[in-house]
Amino acid sequence: MMTEYATLAGGCFWCTEAVFKDVIGVESVESGYIGGHVPDPTYKQVCGGDTGHAEAIRVGYDPDQLRYADLLDIFFATHDPTQLNRQGNDVGTQYRSAIFPADEAQETEARAAIERAGETGGKIVTTIEPMTTWYPAEGYHQDYWETSGRSNPYCMAVIPPKLQKLRKSFAARSRAVSV
Repeated sequence: MMTEYATLAGGCFWCTEAVFKDVIGVESVESGYIGGHVPDPTYKQVCGGDTGHAEAIRVGYDPDQLRYADLLDIFFATHDPTQLNRQGNDVGTQYRSAIFPADEAQETEARAAIERAGETGGKIVTTIEPMTTWYPAEGYHQDYWETSGRSNPYCMAVIPPKLQKLRKSFAARSRAVSV
């Protein structure tokens, strides 16, 4: 099989990137911007909240090892899909919870995942948005947890609890647990 891709926005892309890099079956994770109206936006522009873009990740995965539905369940379990346009202290539409399906099959799976996530309580505000142009974030945002994140107090406060949740709730899917 060929690599398939999932495009997800769940708040700060540094945090979602760190989670998915630990998932078995994930081949690549790229941080970037999607869903806005400004061509080739910069981080500064997106952080300003006026471009309409979300900070997002593009996850390349092996469908023989990881189903899209399982990837979405991990997504919902490792961010708060009940917070509208925010994740913790990150506030603005650029931090919205959103899924950008690549095709009709992914859209159907996304709707089912939202229903599953809603069964655990709380109103899910995650949106399903059209796949628009993907803009990779600047180089210093890529692999952020591995390169700079451990010296960033924000990341140190937010990422380890997300990784713990992944490793506890999805132990069979975590690279760190399976080693």
